[in-house]
Amino acid sequence: MSTQTRLEHEAAHGRVLADGEPERIWGWASPAGRRRARRRADLIATAGDLGPGRRVLEVGCGTGMFTEMWASSGAEILAVDLASELIERARARQIGGQVRFAAKPFEKCDSEGPFDAIVGSSILHHLEIRPALRRLHQLLKPGGRMAFAEPNMLNPQVWLTKNVPWIKKAMGDSPDETAFVGLQLKSLLRKAGFRQIEVSAFDFLHPSTPPVLIEAVSRVGRVLERVPGIRSIAGSLIISAVRE
Repeated sequence: MSTQTRLEHEAAHGRVLADGEPERIWGWASPAGRRRARRRADLIATAGDLGPGRRVLEVGCGTGMFTEMWASSGAEILAVDLASELIERARARQIGGQVRFAAKPFEKCDSEGPFDAIVGSSILHHLEIRPALRRLHQLLKPGGRMAFAEPNMLNPQVWLTKNVPWIKKAMGDSPDETAFVGLQLKSLLRKAGFRQIEVSAFDFLHPSTPPVLIEAVSRVGRVLERVPGIRSIAGSLIISAVRE
């Protein structure tokens, strides 16, 4: 499948999401989902070294939920998404400050770059990964950082969702999206020219966790993330690397 075809599929999927409740579909609307989102945003902000004076590109910003969290870092953020309908939702947040939204593919952000950091949440697995990583590398300044959180293919639920067509459709996934295995992704990042690569599995808190159990499940999950073997099946990967 060509990159252009994939982009067309993802833009169409974004329009479908915008007609419904995208944050519920993505699992961010529940109490546990909001807790997961906040932690994920903090991990990405730390890995990307977001802060005042940093020029940041956010890839696949969707409704701007993560953009709004990162805006408090003081970084200058250009947030892009293929779906203009989702961008309109993001603009409706009226985040202000040093945040701009644009309906365009990240690959066409040359004129705004290079960037100190490029970040995103659950977006790389929608892309043709090899050319996407090469393009991220090109758009970063020397010493710039990329930081993303993505689904972990070694998690049983993620594996089923990405590999069983009727489950994928029922979960609201786009037809082309997949997930990553950490070791394979590290190899791809090295081949794309990145260094100081870190890929770690995290997140055992499920979006459907009842509110009364969120604290307990979160504490147990933090312990499991430190246990070799078991941590490899956590739901997400936090990914960071540097262009040298």
